Amino acid sequence: MNSSDTGFLSTLWGGLVDFLSNGLMGLAWWQTMLVALLLTHVTIASVTIYLHRHSAHRSLDLHPIASHFFRFWLWMTTGMVTKEWTAIHRKHHAKCEHEGDPHSPHIFGIKKVFWEGAELYRAEAKNAETMERFGHNTPNDWIERNVYTRHSALGVSLMLILDVALFGALGLTVWAIQMAWIPITAAGIINGIGHWWGYRNFEATDGSTNVSPWGIIIGGEELHNNHHTYPTSAKLSVKPYEFDIGWMYIRGLSALGLATVKKVPPKMAFGDVRPVADEKTLEAIIANRYEVMAGYARELREACKNEIATLKARQADASVLKAAKRWLHRDDDKVPTAVKPQLAQARAEHPVLDKMVTMREELRALWSSTNATREQLAADLQAWCRRAEESGIAALRDFSVRLRSAHA
Repeated sequence: MNSSDTGFLSTLWGGLVDFLSNGLMGLAWWQTMLVALLLTHVTIASVTIYLHRHSAHRSLDLHPIASHFFRFWLWMTTGMVTKEWTAIHRKHHAKCEHEGDPHSPHIFGIKKVFWEGAELYRAEAKNAETMERFGHNTPNDWIERNVYTRHSALGVSLMLILDVALFGALGLTVWAIQMAWIPITAAGIINGIGHWWGYRNFEATDGSTNVSPWGIIIGGEELHNNHHTYPTSAKLSVKPYEFDIGWMYIRGLSALGLATVKKVPPKMAFGDVRPVADEKTLEAIIANRYEVMAGYARELREACKNEIATLKARQADASVLKAAKRWLHRDDDKVPTAVKPQLAQARAEHPVLDKMVTMREELRALWSSTNATREQLAADLQAWCRRAEESGIAALRDFSVRLRSAHA
């Protein structure tokens, strides 16, 4: 072998080593990791905008261009099938925290859902009854039947090849991050932590919580209690301090004509105070019942805070009331059994709080009743407002007056 051949082979070998080390893009390792995070964020956006808000809940319509981009991207980065994801999520809402919920931590335990959420998803995807009952109105065109569904593993295989080609050997790490991202964030954190730990703006009928007020890393899905309260809303943030990055992207798509928002969270309107609460007041209260109860919870917490301050001023023991404060505004079935004796003691020792808790349940009964007529419910609301305003409790009086100014 002459020197020219040796030089050629040396150059070829050096090029191959360089390619395996840096790939076609030739990025430093930290640059590659930044790109990996960007790619996973596109995947998260695809899940929350396309699979969740568009396909499962129909809270927005997507232009075919945007819709197909998301389908293609999810095929490449997750291998998830639209019909399967949609059906499983719809069943989750239909059976939430009850037998049949595909991934409730209250059914399976938090450890099972957090660490094995992807396995629970795959098991439910094999349930033909779930697919038949909950998988309606999902894509069934030629490419869905013959590519995305039939060869769901092909996309992630192509992604592996592409990652290695672009980033070299480090592309294996990029691909591993991409493959783990949805099982960890969606299956683990949202399906697990989002029904176990966090804060609640609303007393939704399930155990959903907001994991963080800033929905950025998981595309806005962090605001899970808000979502379960208003599941058909395209916007997941409801408080001024909350941020839903998925909603920001939807607004951008709307501006480009690629999305049409169908529904957002209701907002209670207020006007002149009516002499008495009437059927229109009832209509406004029922339509905005979660916001009404959230407002009542604030008043109850403030009243509890004042009672604690009074005890401290008298140098009396406030430990029982402090322990009860977190639960006084919660529905009875959401209160842990171990806490109920403390709640009973706190209510017995503080008549103002006992009255407010009692009237909270009476107010909630207005939309829980299934037999009463509209006229009877309006009469019940009038009676509730009259008792609240004659109770001698300023918080109840002011809350009732505000309810009488509510408009649908």
